[in-house]
Amino acid sequence: MSESAAAERVRRRLDEVLDPELRIPITQIGMVSGVEVDDDATAWITVKLTTEACPMRSRIVDDVREAAVRAEGVRTAEVQLGVMTPEERADLKEQLRGGQGAKVNPFAQPDSLTRVYAVASGKGGVGKSTVTVNLACAMAAKGLKVGVIDADIHGFSVPGLMGITDKPTRLDEMILPPVAYEVKTISIGMFVDGDQAVAWRGPMLHRAVEQFLTDVHFGDLDVLLLDLPPGTGDIAISVAQLLPGSELLVVTTPQAAAAQVAARAGALSTQTEQRVAGVVENMGPMTLPDGTVLDLFGSGGGQQVADRLSESLGTHVPLLGSVPLDPGLRQAGDDGAPAVISAPDSPAGQALHEVAGELTRRPRGIRGLSLPVRIG
Repeated sequence: MSESAAAERVRRRLDEVLDPELRIPITQIGMVSGVEVDDDATAWITVKLTTEACPMRSRIVDDVREAAVRAEGVRTAEVQLGVMTPEERADLKEQLRGGQGAKVNPFAQPDSLTRVYAVASGKGGVGKSTVTVNLACAMAAKGLKVGVIDADIHGFSVPGLMGITDKPTRLDEMILPPVAYEVKTISIGMFVDGDQAVAWRGPMLHRAVEQFLTDVHFGDLDVLLLDLPPGTGDIAISVAQLLPGSELLVVTTPQAAAAQVAARAGALSTQTEQRVAGVVENMGPMTLPDGTVLDLFGSGGGQQVADRLSESLGTHVPLLGSVPLDPGLRQAGDDGAPAVISAPDSPAGQALHEVAGELTRRPRGIRGLSLPVRIG
């Protein structure tokens, strides 16, 4: 059997199949090593997985079969699996790194166009992680390429909030993050078993964040969000050092005590020289079915934080939105189905979509970049 016209039509259909983790057509990264179509209209396709233990093998096989039978002249499809050689994996890694052999932090490079938001809070329990994953999913739903780093090493919760149970795939020393709701996500929780505690101190925490930025292949992102631990400790400082162009997004509840502590988290930017993108108030007043308003945690805390930061930083810090207290938001997190996806029309879902819209209204910037423009 030879590379016939029918086989060429199958290959064109396979251009539509994306690797589930890389989000790149499998035909572009050397995964399709052979396509033949026999006289019985059966397509025989050989696919090389990146690793023997690839957790996405079943999905890849199903996607390849579905694409192949859409080609004219093909009745059924059979997929034979192989594994890339070490040389082929090395070529793939070099391709993914854009020809750069050494590991780099792509988001700290002068030519990076990725907007990086470090989501911070003064204290725990304000729903910072919930806000992070919902904003990420809302941005992805708008068509942006989004990544999330769960930088709360001791209190990781992002995998559960996004319903992620898959482990990252290792391509030698390169890590391919799982994808959920079109968001590429990495967390230390993907590398520990069950309720195992992570008992690390400063240098280990810094190294963990650094590895997330250099070893994990996110590809070209429009937005990267980092879910920071509460307060202004080691990881918040490390993120500012590793991502000097990152912006802080401060999350608070309306409660005066929480707002006061949240303002301190935002004021960290004076030492780290980060810009504060804005404030998000979570667990704000909710409207009950009879029309009355329940402000269980008070009101006005978010605006208070925005005003205090605007005064102390000498620049306008906006209140991006107030997310009302909504039991459905909590339930969506417990179910691993963020509310902006599972209940976009709910009060909380709408508010989070509006905040995501505010953050993505500004395009990927070119300020400070050297543009290839010649005059004369």
